[in-house]
Amino acid sequence: MPTAYISLGSNLGDRLGFLKEALQRLKRSKGISISKRSSVYETQPVGPQDQGWFLNLVIEMKTTLDPASLLDHLLAIEDQMGRKRDARWGPRNIDLDVLLYDDRTVNTNRLIIPHPRLPQRSFVLVPLSEIASEARHPILEKTIKELLDGCRDTHLVRSYPGKV
Repeated sequence: MPTAYISLGSNLGDRLGFLKEALQRLKRSKGISISKRSSVYETQPVGPQDQGWFLNLVIEMKTTLDPASLLDHLLAIEDQMGRKRDARWGPRNIDLDVLLYDDRTVNTNRLIIPHPRLPQRSFVLVPLSEIASEARHPILEKTIKELLDGCRDTHLVRSYPGKV
């Protein structure tokens, strides 16, 4: 089965509770088996700074879903959880993004894999490196650890004591 890496984030309401709920929904999903989960990190928002800090984590999953079906499933979970899409990079109760899907590349109007901003975002590189430091970016041909070591993102990422 293919391996996919998914980022989870929340900066509205019960942030930890939303992450737990999204994880439970993913665990109950057909065609998805979560194999690893990073620690939770509290991260400074990218984009508008007049919003709360995020809680973020990354999971590794084995999946029978193809990339487009996986995206559809993640978007359905966001919708079921009440995600509002009012502003780009604005506050949200839950955000689920496909970071990597095996060594595949996808470039459609709906989905780009690997995630196009992955190399510039410490809030996903830190938790991804925790669980998959040797995974390779299929276009840049660098490991996640190498991407993190070269990342110039200055937004703060700190360990969060809560568990999911």
